[in-house]
Amino acid sequence: MMHNLRAISLLFQMRADFIDAQVYGSGHINDTYCALYDQAGCRVRYIHQRINHHVFRNPVQVMENVARVTRHVLDTLLAKGDPEAHRRSLTCIPALDGKPYAIDSEGNFWRTYLFIEGARGYDEIECNEQAFQAAKAFGEFQNLTANIKGGRLHETIPNFHHTSKRLEALEAAIRNDLAGRASTVLAEIAFARARAADCSRITDLIASGVIPERVTHNDTKLNNVLLDETTAEGICVIDLDTTMPGSALYDFGDMVRTAAPTTREDNPDVAQVGVNLNRFDALVRGYLSTATFLNEAELANLAFSGKLITLECGIRFLTDHLDGDTYFKIKRPGHNLDRCRNQFAFVRSLEANMAAMEEIVARASLVPA
Repeated sequence: MMHNLRAISLLFQMRADFIDAQVYGSGHINDTYCALYDQAGCRVRYIHQRINHHVFRNPVQVMENVARVTRHVLDTLLAKGDPEAHRRSLTCIPALDGKPYAIDSEGNFWRTYLFIEGARGYDEIECNEQAFQAAKAFGEFQNLTANIKGGRLHETIPNFHHTSKRLEALEAAIRNDLAGRASTVLAEIAFARARAADCSRITDLIASGVIPERVTHNDTKLNNVLLDETTAEGICVIDLDTTMPGSALYDFGDMVRTAAPTTREDNPDVAQVGVNLNRFDALVRGYLSTATFLNEAELANLAFSGKLITLECGIRFLTDHLDGDTYFKIKRPGHNLDRCRNQFAFVRSLEANMAAMEEIVARASLVPA
């Protein structure tokens, strides 16, 4: 559905005249539009987004987090004298009442950002250099937010990466067996149960204080980093809806899960699933070049984090398959089961290559940032 973007534009302090807007990007959660404006005779672009309040049940808290993080990142870059500070950070345009969001006549929540010119996102990684640049940008994002003021951010999705609770949800789905599928996935259930100890490893380290809680992005796919169209450098981290308290390892683990497999995550041919060690090496080098704040325990678990987040995602796909495919969108019968088996196959490959991956981390850790 195409919203009335001219009316939406009047809810914000645009200081420009609306010309036109088009659907933009490949996101599946929020409705995103690129809008063209005339600003004192110059053509400029902005991003308008309708926040999906069915996924993000408290959009006010989401936007309070986004506003705090973007303001802090921009202030930090300006204090460093970065000549491209406004290009390297998202800039929220305030609504007429000064808030970082506006509510339309139908109760939808909207936000507006400056459009970052000369940069683009990629839905799929085309080379190891892109992986390096994306990981470098995510590490820098964590670095820039490490000393954010004002107390703890809102936890907009509670227990988002609490893998043990994801396993508990799987056990509930097995007991309920709403779709009558439990008897057909006994091997997958056994696989998840056999790794119960892995599920609590990071949360236990956080609870004991060995690993600190940090500000984390929690959705570190390549398409959430804009790369410069000329230099291919990572310019700006975007899609901050899930930015909240967590472990830095969650972000790196999700980079591994999404960037290091040898095939797409729903390929039903698990024989094609493996880990691209050269890609993993690029991720490690890029990330550690900017994530200079990591402590010894975080470094010691960096390679493991990819296994954890992949296992967690596989558990979630299996849970949804048992529940009757109510959360993740599917394109064919058994799609979530294919995804689950694919993720579990990647876990096996990560386990088989763990020693090599830990050696890559150890080698990169010795290189001065």
